[in-house]
Amino acid sequence: KKTHKGRPRVHTGGSVRGTTVAWGEYGLRMCDFHRRISASQLKIGEETIKRRLRGMQFRLYRRVAANIAVYKKGNESRMGTGKGGFDHWASRVGVNKIIFELKGAVHEQVVRDAFRLAGNKMPGKYEFVRKGDPPIMGITKVSGDVTVESLMRPRVKLPLEQTAARIDATTPP
Repeated sequence: KKTHKGRPRVHTGGSVRGTTVAWGEYGLRMCDFHRRISASQLKIGEETIKRRLRGMQFRLYRRVAANIAVYKKGNESRMGTGKGGFDHWASRVGVNKIIFELKGAVHEQVVRDAFRLAGNKMPGKYEFVRKGDPPIMGITKVSGDVTVESLMRPRVKLPLEQTAARIDATTPP
């Protein structure tokens, strides 16, 4: 079965999964609208980081996998002939997801420069994050007075009397 294009989910219901650095010390996080990144673009970004850090002791983790098949039809083909043949692999990357992580004996400014170069070669906007930076739920950073519980709470709290009157008005006698 050929896969649909699909859209990555933006977690707004309590999940901050994939928005913080888990295995490394530094990370590259997408801060743009969700995108579909091809496997070749991920590979180019990874090679750019490795080229910038050549000769240093580090370990690079890729947090996204290109597991979506992309199909294309030829130009100027008539309608109704099907979806087309396989073209390349891609991955759906949601907003504020970590793409790459790095750990090792490397100075932070050098890692920041390597991630900047990789972000320039891939689609979208990216930001540099460190281990311990606050997670993000949806598009809101969870830190200080903003907590996961406060983001999951209803926006408007109705007094108990108004809620009871509203329920009584809707139920038949």
